[in-house]
Amino acid sequence: MAVAAVNAQDAAKPAAKVFGGAGQYSTWDLGINVGATSTTMATGQAADFNGNIVSLGFGASLKKQLAHSFALRLDLNGGKVQGTAGNAGYVGDGVTGNRYIKFSTPYMQGTISGVVNVATIDFLRRENSVNFLISAGAGLINFNPTVYGATTPGYPTTVSATYNTASATNTNPHRVTNLVIPVGVGVKFKLSDVVGLNLGYNENFIDGDVFDGVNRAHPTKDHYSYGYAGLEFTLGGASKPNLQWVNPVAMMYDELYDETLRKEVEALKGRVTNVENAVNDLKKDSDGDGVADQFDKCPNTPAGTVVDGSGCPIVFPKVAEAAAAGATGEAYSNIQFEFDSSVLRTSSYPVLDATSADLRANGAKVEIGGYASSEGTAAHNLSLSKDRANSVKTYLVNSGVDAKNLKTKGYGETNPLADNSTEEGRVMNRRVSFKR
Repeated sequence: MAVAAVNAQDAAKPAAKVFGGAGQYSTWDLGINVGATSTTMATGQAADFNGNIVSLGFGASLKKQLAHSFALRLDLNGGKVQGTAGNAGYVGDGVTGNRYIKFSTPYMQGTISGVVNVATIDFLRRENSVNFLISAGAGLINFNPTVYGATTPGYPTTVSATYNTASATNTNPHRVTNLVIPVGVGVKFKLSDVVGLNLGYNENFIDGDVFDGVNRAHPTKDHYSYGYAGLEFTLGGASKPNLQWVNPVAMMYDELYDETLRKEVEALKGRVTNVENAVNDLKKDSDGDGVADQFDKCPNTPAGTVVDGSGCPIVFPKVAEAAAAGATGEAYSNIQFEFDSSVLRTSSYPVLDATSADLRANGAKVEIGGYASSEGTAAHNLSLSKDRANSVKTYLVNSGVDAKNLKTKGYGETNPLADNSTEEGRVMNRRVSFKR
């Protein structure tokens, strides 16, 4: 029953998607911690009081995870930092001339830090279970230090009483606030979907020299370290996965192998295949007449047959053929053209040569009028008729006729010689005529 309940809970969680945005995840965490403070730094910075005393520190944090590997964290910390003069015997105050053997400073500080998860992607597990962190930030620290002299009761020392006879001296009767820069490392262990265990170490650099209560003759910046352990709780419960534990590589793998996605891809492949087959059918021309089978009204026409746009053979009447051939070669006879073409036929050359000879001999001026049959749109036929007239003009100019004696005009479907409802009529209407 317990296993079934867990599985049902997992099934109820919304499935996060790659590039789905931060709204799919829980991104807020609340943490508490407790640990030890010290003047000793792991990176080796010297302190005014180099005798180490470990003291209690504590803190709370609120973190906003902005990405798999980056977060902003608000930290509130408090506690006490203490130290002794150690082997030096005493620490001298460069301002008062007094000498001290110990200090004790209670403090409170608030900082904002950027936290980088340097192990966001775990290639060994589907979900991260251990994250290694580095952080750095800035904030304010408020403190009130107390220093102790050489003869303070309860602090036996071999230092001569002439150093300082005060039992305890607060050198800063008012609380002090300084800038503080925390830099840290940590490791976080996933205990459950909503609870994590934090182990960390911070070095805190203070912008001042009175944190330990002593102003040295040559001022140095004070500092302290804080090692801690704590728990961090995901706000919002386990209804959504926590962004810091998500493994993007595993998510991408799952999406690529999602059964629904695979079915959609296969269906898309099928649709593409159908489109390709339809295109191939449109291009298929079994009889090779230039008209696709789907539009061919006269299939299986013999090779070399001249066909119209529907794939049917064009039957040229004898009268039209004789006119088209221009057998007499009489000047200024009509020039005939093929269907939807402005290319001169060789049979028109005798008429054109005779026309050219006459124009060159007498210098006459003529209008070359182009016409078309009624197939297609009026605009197309008008353009086609202009092209036909220009083809005749080009031939005549190339044969020596003065271009300024030749005027071209396209008439399109207007002024047909014969009925456009018959093939014979349409053949005769595909012409160029001369007007003197």
